[in-house]
Amino acid sequence: MDSQYKKMISRMKDKLQSGKLKKNADLSWQLYIVECSDGSLYTGITNNIERRLKMHNDGKASYYTSLRRPVKLRYSEGRSDRKDALVREYEVKTFSRDRKIELINSIKTKKRKRNE
Repeated sequence: MDSQYKKMISRMKDKLQSGKLKKNADLSWQLYIVECSDGSLYTGITNNIERRLKMHNDGKASYYTSLRRPVKLRYSEGRSDRKDALVREYEVKTFSRDRKIELINSIKTKKRKRNE
């Protein structure tokens, strides 16, 4: 999986530099983490979070989550473009479970502090 992401990111950088792939500031990509019914965490990216969650819960998004339905959204963060989202996805996928949980909890802490 490591080399797969590196190749994909490298191809996207090449396309961006050659002008074949346009940056679209209006297109909002998101990194997301869902919790599966067995408590495991799944990380992915999308440009439509509601549609993607429905696909996961309908068993049509990934083989992994199709076996562990239903899933619940636990974390998401906006990214400027698909390349940025892929790079961040790769980074988060290398995190330990504990570090992913810290990331999930960090957003809850920020929301709590804003509401105080």
